[in-house]
Amino acid sequence: MIDFGFDKIALIGAVALIVIGPEKLPRVARTVGALIGKAQRYVADVKAEVNRSIELEDLKKMKTEFEDAARNVERTVSTEMQQTASDFSSTWQTATEATAANGGTHLGLTLSPQYRHPKKNWRLKRGALPHWYKQKTGVRGKAQSGAARVARFRPPKQSASA
Repeated sequence: MIDFGFDKIALIGAVALIVIGPEKLPRVARTVGALIGKAQRYVADVKAEVNRSIELEDLKKMKTEFEDAARNVERTVSTEMQQTASDFSSTWQTATEATAANGGTHLGLTLSPQYRHPKKNWRLKRGALPHWYKQKTGVRGKAQSGAARVARFRPPKQSASA
């Protein structure tokens, strides 16, 4: 911006007072002030727009760098997965061949030829608590009458002759 000192502003004011006159000077000063304010706002808007465009370019660059890094990571992971899968399949193949050659057992493992369904009866309602927990905590599994419960927990009879 143009550097105005006090002496330059005083000189411009004196010339304006002589040229314009004391009657019109306040109105001209207000008009000049309004125009300078508009110019400053316009310059500020242009600066903000330039800064936004620069930030947008930086964000676009960061986005492309991030996408490239993500593609690189994805490519690395997929190649590692393929390599691990091929290593596993070759190891599995040699293990199954060795097991078949040793009569079905190798390192204590037996190969199951196919999957068998556990044959659970889906019509039966299953309890939420496991059976072993019910037995441990004393949860009753079957309903018992009051007399049967008393008879069950009654102490054994002692003979009168003793």
